[in-house]
Amino acid sequence: MTIDFHAVENATEQAVEEGVFPGAVLLVGRGEDVLYERAFGWRSLLPDRTPMSLSTIFDLASLTKPLATTLGMMLLVNEKKIHLDDQVTRYLPAFANTATKIRHLLNHTSGLPAWKPYYEGVIQCAIAGRSGFLGSQAAKSYILEKLHREASLSEPGTQALYSDLGFMVLGEIIETISGSNLDVFFHERISQPFKLRSTAFVDLKQFSTWRIQPKEDEIAPTELCPWRKKVLCGEVHDDNAFALGGVAGHAGLFSSARDIHAIVAQLDRCLRGCSSFLPQWLVQDFFTKDDSIPHSTYALGWDTPAPEKSSSGMHFSRSSVGHLGFTGTSLWWDLEKHCHVILLTNRVHPNRTNEAIKQFRPKIHDLIMQAINP
Repeated sequence: MTIDFHAVENATEQAVEEGVFPGAVLLVGRGEDVLYERAFGWRSLLPDRTPMSLSTIFDLASLTKPLATTLGMMLLVNEKKIHLDDQVTRYLPAFANTATKIRHLLNHTSGLPAWKPYYEGVIQCAIAGRSGFLGSQAAKSYILEKLHREASLSEPGTQALYSDLGFMVLGEIIETISGSNLDVFFHERISQPFKLRSTAFVDLKQFSTWRIQPKEDEIAPTELCPWRKKVLCGEVHDDNAFALGGVAGHAGLFSSARDIHAIVAQLDRCLRGCSSFLPQWLVQDFFTKDDSIPHSTYALGWDTPAPEKSSSGMHFSRSSVGHLGFTGTSLWWDLEKHCHVILLTNRVHPNRTNEAIKQFRPKIHDLIMQAINP
């Protein structure tokens, strides 16, 4: 059966013309099969206009949470090196709220604020004359100390509040337990087993120490950053992740649509009991929303469709998981209908104030689901 994606293509081409984003890579999959894959528009507008390609690598922003940090936590839980109901202070004794559990961080019920501009303090230290402080181990320690002392806005486990800070803590816990930096852990435990070709964190310390440069012609640029004074390309967009050296639990992962598809396909095998990477029960547990939290849409490390105005549109079933990234990336996976949609865009290039993608996402997901499930 041939699937007609003409309406999907027309809508995405129109979005490029209207400036919703410079360009996009769209992949629709079912298990290991790719049903549709196409690149649209432009990889970059500044300093030069260059076309998007299927292999373009994107700054995934918060897709780092499910695809790196949450996967890392799943591995540690499976190996019994950590338990979901362990208190955070078991691994980070200086953490302020002793009632906070690992589970609370994963499902965004820790009570930690959504975000704090820790990077501003790091910038001030750099301005004050601490050469090389940005992205250094000292800067990382500075931020983590502030993070440990951060007061909760609500009692853990009682309210849902999406929090970058919670996943920054999870990234630190993975490093504490594994004895490896998060980027090294991801490479050895996830990227290599999955045979990913273009997925990694970009450790900015390596650039400054070894003067290594990212392959900018393969990466979609993000913002003309107002304080870094340049178009970011191969350098993490998220301000706090940058201050941490490019490697953090909430942001920092770069990847391509094909590699994300490979991750979903592997997790799908686990979910069907056809892979030894993770047991079926564990994947099901992480994909299950906690209905005891009022008005929460969060599973463990993943989001689920909201009852109204979900970015997934109207046709993804309740048995779906997904996540968005601030830079213009998203992944939605319908476990019941057995299909997934990966939409990677550089909507923050060259300016983060462009938020037209909020209207586009549900529209394109509806068109896709109508095409594959007529």
